[in-house]
Amino acid sequence: MNMSSELKCKTRRILLKISGEALSGDNGFGIDPSVLSNTAKAIRAVQNEGVQTVLVIGGGNIFRGAALQKAGFDRVTGDQMGMLATIMNGLAMREELKAQGGKCVLMSAYGVPSISTQYSATLGREILDSGSSLIVAGGTGNPFFTTDTAAVLRAVELQCSEVLKATKVDGVYTADPFKDKSAQKYDTLSFDEVIEKQLEVMDLTAFALARDHHMPIRVFSMGKDGAFMRAAKGESEGTLVS
Repeated sequence: MNMSSELKCKTRRILLKISGEALSGDNGFGIDPSVLSNTAKAIRAVQNEGVQTVLVIGGGNIFRGAALQKAGFDRVTGDQMGMLATIMNGLAMREELKAQGGKCVLMSAYGVPSISTQYSATLGREILDSGSSLIVAGGTGNPFFTTDTAAVLRAVELQCSEVLKATKVDGVYTADPFKDKSAQKYDTLSFDEVIEKQLEVMDLTAFALARDHHMPIRVFSMGKDGAFMRAAKGESEGTLVS
């Protein structure tokens, strides 16, 4: 089904995709309480501006199966453990948002009924319309799919305006700006240009899904002062792929 723009809700609704590693801060593992608090504050500020917010968090700060898979570990089991890690991050963010006075519901496609609500697009939209933020964990509920793919899929299902992908840099560049000081930032790109230039925005499955459903992706830096607010409100920030 092609979710065209005219079917999307009138209220601005964004999906924020952040990596699990981002929550670990300088520790490289686990959850840094200060990062968790600052991220929740940023989400609350955006909500106070009337922007409905969906959050998808990776699980790489808790578990990464790549090394184990190279050692012969079963891929399906590894992906299942990764999905559980996203639920752990979701629980932490939900509790921090609640501690800061916000309303938040944790849904998961990978069923853990005692600690999360089973994911449903219809229920998710109702939760957002009620004024609550929504965390969607558990990936797609299936192995072999990244949280990038899950983020785009949920954005389409929940009728979001944009996917906001938080990274360490403030957009998409012609080359890695950490390695190449001459790298130039793109303000806007088309889906076709990303493919033609072989730019790394999201994994191929996620990107193809966004392109087919006309779901804009905005790449920005969560660490840049005010960047998330500007991006969430639809202002010029980072790189917009559409």
